[in-house]
Amino acid sequence: MGNDAPSFSKFGKDFQESLCQMILQDRPFADQITEVLDIGFLELHYLRVFVQKIFEYREEYGVHPTYKIMISIIRADIEGENVATQQQLRNYFARIHDAQVSGSDYIKATALDFCRKQKLKEAMIKSVPLLEKSSFDQIAKIINDAIKLGDHSDHGYDYVKDFERRFELKVRDPITMGWSQLDELCKGGLGIGELGVVIAPTGAGKSMALVHLGAQALKEKKTVVHYTLELGDTVVASRYDSCLTKIPLSHLHSFKEEIYEQVQDIEGILIVKEYPTKSASTRSLRTHLEKLQMRDIHPDMVIVDYGDLLRPISGKSEKRHELESIYEEMRGLAREFNCCLWTASQTNRSGLNAEVITMESISEAFNKCFVADFIFSLSRTVEDKQSNTGRIFVAKNRNGPDGLVFPISMHTANVQIEVLQPTGDEPRVISSRDQSEVLREKYKKFRKQQKEKGN
Repeated sequence: MGNDAPSFSKFGKDFQESLCQMILQDRPFADQITEVLDIGFLELHYLRVFVQKIFEYREEYGVHPTYKIMISIIRADIEGENVATQQQLRNYFARIHDAQVSGSDYIKATALDFCRKQKLKEAMIKSVPLLEKSSFDQIAKIINDAIKLGDHSDHGYDYVKDFERRFELKVRDPITMGWSQLDELCKGGLGIGELGVVIAPTGAGKSMALVHLGAQALKEKKTVVHYTLELGDTVVASRYDSCLTKIPLSHLHSFKEEIYEQVQDIEGILIVKEYPTKSASTRSLRTHLEKLQMRDIHPDMVIVDYGDLLRPISGKSEKRHELESIYEEMRGLAREFNCCLWTASQTNRSGLNAEVITMESISEAFNKCFVADFIFSLSRTVEDKQSNTGRIFVAKNRNGPDGLVFPISMHTANVQIEVLQPTGDEPRVISSRDQSEVLREKYKKFRKQQKEKGN
């Protein structure tokens, strides 16, 4: 490759390795860049071989290779390369196999821009002889065809080209709730792209429960982004201090040095972002998460305290419709940013002193129940608050059984919540028939309102 030939050399080795990794793991991006990428743009020979093997497989079989396919190719189909190249290729593949690409959006955009400009430059050079012949229609076609190359081509899941993806194991990568009994019910915790909701009346401890869930994720070395729409950011951070160290909230200032030493050992990352009530929408959260990604901070868990206090993006005629949209948008955020999302919802007045809070007590928008993947309620009567006890009711669980009630110990003084073993042989079960009847009645009421609205 001549010194004047265009290449990615000015972007460096890390850029080129990350680019090749994304060509393998992101089929729609591979479709785009295949149209404009000259393998000679890659400065390093082992990367040119790597991408060439991907392109050859796509050409021969009409589908995009998986990591497993590439393992076979690298093991058996590179004998023609010299020993050094073979070793470099195997070492590279081992490095990227379980690694995530940092700054993927920048790398994609930069690589596509570079390649498309080279194609456009080639088209312009090709048009020079045609200009002398005044073949303007042909020039326009050549230029337009070059401009279209590498355009966004993700039109969805391609039934044939994405064949291999149907047979890949789907990973939920759940994050523990810190309560083994509940983790067992939902196969390890809340998974990627899933929405979890804590239901409780005012003053019962919704925010405390969300802090508990975030703290457990931090202990697992996860990145947590906690949005607070009711409390100050330092207030929330103090609750994490208390939850992680077990030092009472009222004594935190007296143990500043001890707390500092303990939190230094936490390998997870916590970002607390405060918004005034009803000032932020899911669009605000998306913008903030995108900014964090630009700083190479990728959340494993997002917490919204709490969803009912978000501002709707588009005004609806009724509050319940607005809330339903907000919860749908939050679940969309979890899928978009490849994380799980926890939020809370307030019950109506029937849940204020209820021994067990069912989905019937959800405030305003019952349709929130249909959006969520996991819902548990937190109920504490006056007597419970005095004795630091309460109950958790698993109201909905897409990944396992629900309708179960568990006793809990809850100390708000130092944000410690523990699920206890039931006093009987099994946790008490709220009849599925009762739950179904409630759902049916709610649905009938909803359908009646829709018909009345249509008339």
